[in-house]
Amino acid sequence: MSKLQAATPDRLRQLRLEASAHFAPLMLNEALLRLSHACGGDSLDRFEKAMVDQIEAAEDDRADFETIKEFAIEQLYALVRNANDSPKRKQPLEKIDTRRTPGRSEEPRTLEDQLQAGLEDSFPASDPPSVVSTTISGGAKKLVGTDEVLEKQRQQASSKESRS
Repeated sequence: MSKLQAATPDRLRQLRLEASAHFAPLMLNEALLRLSHACGGDSLDRFEKAMVDQIEAAEDDRADFETIKEFAIEQLYALVRNANDSPKRKQPLEKIDTRRTPGRSEEPRTLEDQLQAGLEDSFPASDPPSVVSTTISGGAKKLVGTDEVLEKQRQQASSKESRS
């Protein structure tokens, strides 16, 4: 026979309370972290307010129930603060209206055209030519540029004409 089957109803009630007291904060903490990661701080704030309202509205005949509610709200605040401090918390989106230039197009094609025109207007200043020097082992060789190649082609053409 298992321990639960042999337990009295009072003992089962006690075990349930201990399980809730031990594991409920762990489960709530994990749920709040996931909410924070998925939805961000605004969702945590709404959750916190809704839970505080529910805790404050709860009623019980016990003499110390108001103190129990205060402790519950204190635990809630600590768990929400922990979720808000998580580095994985989803950050709120920036309000785009505060950054947009008045009259600026929202059309992606127009924005792309404006970007392309701006890049073309800045050429070649945006990409200044770089000076590259290479060292070739085995001695220096005469570098041949475009002018030399064209001059050589002209000489070859004129020597062919003079032979014909």
